[in-house]
Amino acid sequence: MSALEITGLRRVYQRKRGDPLEALRGIDLVVPEGEVHGLLGPNGAGKTTLCKIVSTVLLPTSGTVRVLGHDVVTDTAGVKSSLGIVFGGDKGAYDRLTARQNLTFWASVYGITGTRRRRRVGELLERVGLAERAEEVVGGFSRGMKQRLHLARGLVSDPGVLILDEPTVGMDPVAARDFRALVGELRGGGTTILMTTHDMAEAAALSDRVSLIDQGRLVMTETPETVGDLVSAYERVDARGVPERVREQLAVLPGVVSVTGTGGGLTRVETEAPEATLAVQRALVDAEVRDVSLSRPTLEEVYLHLVGGRGMGVDP
Repeated sequence: MSALEITGLRRVYQRKRGDPLEALRGIDLVVPEGEVHGLLGPNGAGKTTLCKIVSTVLLPTSGTVRVLGHDVVTDTAGVKSSLGIVFGGDKGAYDRLTARQNLTFWASVYGITGTRRRRRVGELLERVGLAERAEEVVGGFSRGMKQRLHLARGLVSDPGVLILDEPTVGMDPVAARDFRALVGELRGGGTTILMTTHDMAEAAALSDRVSLIDQGRLVMTETPETVGDLVSAYERVDARGVPERVREQLAVLPGVVSVTGTGGGLTRVETEAPEATLAVQRALVDAEVRDVSLSRPTLEEVYLHLVGGRGMGVDP
């Protein structure tokens, strides 16, 4: 059984002013059980809308979504019992309660009581590294500690599928690293995880497969290694002292993605094929430009080429 099956998913928001907003435009995606799947896209791409539909918070306009065989429209109880969700940021915990009290409350919501509840809460506090802070009120926790508590809350019911929606947003680099280590442990334990992020490096490091989404459409679904191959197809040529007429010639060469000035008299030419790189080098040599160097773009820069760069940000 697939953990997550999404077919023809559309979501349209009716606005009081202006045309309707189509947030999701025919998404098709299958996530096998035990896979960590990274959903990558700029802000406003539709990632959170998709998560809200999967978790039954929103209804789809059309299409179907099944979580471990349960339909999100006709079997919401089955979906909720199979699913845990962790939203990014530090909202969602009760600041005046201790970490243990927070988890005890959420376990009760899922019908876990008595000895089983005490054991489950203790196990989760230990698992997310909060056992020594269990009796402290959450209002005094750092953002990273609160996010670890959110993760524990998402695991209270021992779900088969866990959604992490921008889980490291706002965290400092150390807290984000620790949280990613926890996700890696869950991955090793066989939990199916759908993780949304705008950080390509994070998605590549944690995911078995990565889906790129932009403006509500699925651009591609590939392994991180295949995305890495895309990176290797792109190159950039940096040159100094390039005349404007030569820049114009370079911009129209087949396989040239962009020609930009980066300051200090430097011209950067980005290409998407080795043949284009050779053609750029020949044109520069013919123009007697001698200060030339080659390099490869980062994973984030290739992503910008694929989806356009609207609202992209890269975590530190």
